[in-house]
Amino acid sequence: MSAAGLTTGLWLPAWGASKARRQTLRGTEFDLTIGETPVNFTGAPRMGITINGSLPAPTLVWREGDTVTLRVRNTLAVTSSIHWHGILLPANMDGVPGLSFKGIAPGETFTYRFKVKQSGTYWYHSHSMFQEQQGLYGAIIVQPRDADPVGDDREHVVMLSDWTDEDPSRVFEKLKKQSDYYNFNQQTLGDLWRDIQRKGFKPSLAERLAWGEMRMMPTDLADVSGYTYRYLMNGATPAGNWTGLFSKDEKVRLRFINAAAMSFFDVRIPGLKMTVVAADGQNIHPVTVDEFRIGVAETYDVVVQPADEPYTIFAQSQDRSGYARGTLTPRAGLIAPVPEPDPRPLLSMDDMGHTPMHMNKSGHGGMAGMDHSAMGHHGMQHGDGLSHPASETNNPAVDMQTMAPTPRLDDPGIGLRDNGRRVLTYADMHSLFDDPDGRDPGREITLHLTGHMERYSWGFDGIKFADAEPLRLRYGERLRITLVNDTMMEHPIHLHGVWSDLEDEHGNFLVRKHTVNMPPGTKRSYRVRADALGRWAYHCHLLFHMEAGMFREVRIEEGGQA
Repeated sequence: MSAAGLTTGLWLPAWGASKARRQTLRGTEFDLTIGETPVNFTGAPRMGITINGSLPAPTLVWREGDTVTLRVRNTLAVTSSIHWHGILLPANMDGVPGLSFKGIAPGETFTYRFKVKQSGTYWYHSHSMFQEQQGLYGAIIVQPRDADPVGDDREHVVMLSDWTDEDPSRVFEKLKKQSDYYNFNQQTLGDLWRDIQRKGFKPSLAERLAWGEMRMMPTDLADVSGYTYRYLMNGATPAGNWTGLFSKDEKVRLRFINAAAMSFFDVRIPGLKMTVVAADGQNIHPVTVDEFRIGVAETYDVVVQPADEPYTIFAQSQDRSGYARGTLTPRAGLIAPVPEPDPRPLLSMDDMGHTPMHMNKSGHGGMAGMDHSAMGHHGMQHGDGLSHPASETNNPAVDMQTMAPTPRLDDPGIGLRDNGRRVLTYADMHSLFDDPDGRDPGREITLHLTGHMERYSWGFDGIKFADAEPLRLRYGERLRITLVNDTMMEHPIHLHGVWSDLEDEHGNFLVRKHTVNMPPGTKRSYRVRADALGRWAYHCHLLFHMEAGMFREVRIEEGGQA
């Protein structure tokens, strides 16, 4: 496609969009300035953290095989950074302060330089404190060196995010003091009465008591809700109505990026089928759907063939407390109806992998009643047993454990089942290529995603980052990482520096990703080729979960321990 066909949409000068015009920068040499810029998403002016005065930051267009140089100047009063999410590069270019470099001090310029080894849709963001929540994120498009199998006529970036007028550090403090501070959808006595009429008195009361024992609520779908968030599409609120143009009979590629700090989105375009052609920048066998859930940090490329009329791009938050919205149209000024958000979903005990989850007398996850039978082939569970690490036992940072996790790769997810629409699942996605490594994993690492909702404490195996030893990988080895989600929240897990090759339930290569979403009560495995020396970050991409401890260091070393 021609360079003129790539846009990030029309800039709308009303409040509801960021003040500065969004930019697209191309080539191999880039000068990026991190600073503060006035924005207004709610009617009240605030300062956003921007690059070159733009929120989102400029879309960067690279070409596979080129070496890019990015000079990043920090004009903030605090240290900043940029991480190139999903991009394979040397560890000292990865942009994580404390691991790969010291960060970019106020008034300093740091030069990133690396060869681009891949193509597809990616993004970049700050890895310093809460700057990502304040606006420091942008899209990356890497054009392929060879012919693109998709063959679109026009494309648009559709970058989803969440914005709060509050200081993000204040939001985090509120969650630490009261984890359900932003949950205004809690169940009432009226809900209990309706359940009694539908299910009967004893089952309804037993369910309420079970949730009470776990000190949790079935409405805990998002830690931060539309009470404080405005959901943005390319930096515009629903009122700002980001608009992307197309011409009659064009095949339009939409590059969806979830750059939110804490929000999952369920995306559809009423009246249009979407053919998903890439996941996390990597081409897949095309899958045609009506809707998909996009976890934080994931990217999906879809192709649509619109008729000569406008369409609404609708991205509702997982907890249904708000939505982002834009318009795809053949002519400026046209709009399409905006659907009502779906009913608010409720978590069930099955969603939690509750068969059963055991609680000890202190309210923390207990080991009573567990079956310690051996794990089966490829780490997949056989029978009902599941071993938990000793570090979870009587741990004040662990409030529950799942005892019967399953991959659930074919599950659309809470709130999307049986909704009358064809919804994408992980099981639908198959990379266009076979396992690029080909070796069987030589060993397996199992990690449990853990947390305590009331304390708002998160970690791996009940250990927060400050107390955890690094995971050590031997350079060149092929290993399997198995994750078990012992919490009631979904966690998008991102391993820097290398690919995560997701397996199906039989241990076969399924799809290559850089971020693997873990719904509650699930157990999922992926293969890793440890081919990038250095110190790498490994974390939940929910910003406040990462800050609260769900972060590990991974060290890939020559001759390291296996």
